Amino acid sequence: MSFFWSTVVLSFVGSIGSTVLTERFLESRIAIIGSFVGLQKSTNTGVAFGMELGAIEPFLIAVTVVVLFAIALKTAHTRISQVGFGLLLGGGVANIIDRMQDGKVTDLFQVGSFPIFNVADSCITIGVALLLIEMILIRKKR
Repeated sequence: MSFFWSTVVLSFVGSIGSTVLTERFLESRIAIIGSFVGLQKSTNTGVAFGMELGAIEPFLIAVTVVVLFAIALKTAHTRISQVGFGLLLGGGVANIIDRMQDGKVTDLFQVGSFPIFNVADSCITIGVALLLIEMILIRKKR
């Protein structure tokens, strides 16, 4: 489980660190590839893609973290699954911590017309992708 815990810590620290840097130093949009890609501070009160879940949101988030943690401890036996679950949990907990301050999550990556996202969101997305890839590979072996 060393890959799991290392990934949880690294994704959490990277996510929180990028949020702190964004909040303190990113005052206006920084273009990376013209208007298509850039760094732009934004806040989001919802969960994925800004969806609002209402008053039940904190409860659903807490239950999801606990369930993911239990599943990870029970099933994450390969490096891919340990890293996948580690990214999911580290990014998820970082977003929860960020949200606790003011009810909002700080986002910074702008790509085209896609909703602006942050490092934690990227960790969560990559974690899900790794777990899906592993599921496909296991299914092919069978």
